[in-house]
Amino acid sequence: MTPRLSRRTFLTTAGALGAIAAGATACSTEATKRSTSNVVDFHGEHQAGITTKQQDHLHFASFDVITEDREKLQDLLKEWTEIARRMCRGELAEPGAMEDTGQAQVPDDSGEAYDLPASNLTVTVGFGPSLFDDRFGFKRVRPKELTPLPHFSGDLTRKEISNGDLCVQACADNPQVAVHAVRNLARVGAGIVAVRWSQLGFGHASATTRDQQTPRNLFGFKDGTNNIKAEDQETLDQYVWVRDADSWMDGGTYLIARRIRMLIENWDRQVLREQEGTFGREKRSGAPLGASDEFDPLPLESKDERGEPLVPLDAHSRLASPAENAGQHMLRRAYNFTDGSDGFGHLDAGLFFIAMVAAPSESFIPIQSKLAKNDRLNEYVRYESSSIFAIPPGLRDEQDYFGRTLFEARA
Repeated sequence: MTPRLSRRTFLTTAGALGAIAAGATACSTEATKRSTSNVVDFHGEHQAGITTKQQDHLHFASFDVITEDREKLQDLLKEWTEIARRMCRGELAEPGAMEDTGQAQVPDDSGEAYDLPASNLTVTVGFGPSLFDDRFGFKRVRPKELTPLPHFSGDLTRKEISNGDLCVQACADNPQVAVHAVRNLARVGAGIVAVRWSQLGFGHASATTRDQQTPRNLFGFKDGTNNIKAEDQETLDQYVWVRDADSWMDGGTYLIARRIRMLIENWDRQVLREQEGTFGREKRSGAPLGASDEFDPLPLESKDERGEPLVPLDAHSRLASPAENAGQHMLRRAYNFTDGSDGFGHLDAGLFFIAMVAAPSESFIPIQSKLAKNDRLNEYVRYESSSIFAIPPGLRDEQDYFGRTLFEARA
């Protein structure tokens, strides 16, 4: 016999069901909010995270590939693409990773970004020279520009924090979102890739769009005043994007990463005149010495009353300027970092320098060679790591994946 349902029981049950439905709607609304706020478009001609308005935080990681199975590597890059696409929408690494996991299951997401919005997360993936050995059949399609960077005068690079087969650059306006992205890519890559080294960055030390104020580095100076901006399309086409219809790199770029330790304590003992002479700019305004506005051209030919150049011949801004380097430009995406102290009471801090260029042999290498020999700033910095990666073009649609053009390339 079926028990009779009283009116009170009916109303109570209906109310409970209504609450459940309302809760489900609220959860759906919250999920929608998480997935649509502060989202950078994942698809396009170029990968996100290059000309994207520079976010406040960075987690950069280099990986060694520990399998020799080409298909496993390709499948991992496809999986990374799907996971990155979801995370950049503000979603979890795997759908339902928090709600559908049983007590005896390992969650498919580490969970620390569950309640956070996308925070303008971008995930950019690249390939190092070492990937183009005999393991995967890529040797015949290695671009001529993808060669290990030379040793520059004064470099104190450490191999354990340089190079790698793959790189992932995760940038976001929330540091936990950036860390979550790399953490989950590394998690699913276990057994196929292993983290070689990584670097956290904060307080972006470059501006990549015209509506961003030029930020300051840890020496207190505005950094990258004349950086290429996303709006400078002609300059980007000439100096940043690879233009070669016959290459799998068409629409891509080359990423150069250099960890620059700043000798903070030495710098902080220098008088203002020495500091400004080192950069060739005023510390407060960022204007070139002898000029009044940050964006005034460097007065490279001007001299003071003693006949000395207003911008010293060994000033960093002079030696790095396009006017002194045959017009060459590079797109900077640098970040400040601090990794505690070095055991001697000195801050382990500095600049994690990232540059994007179309042809390293024509731009970055000649400029850095000049800086290495003559830059007054060398007295206050140490170059501790040096890496180069090929960043393939952007993803066309939902079916595309990181590195597709490489896997489809023919010699």
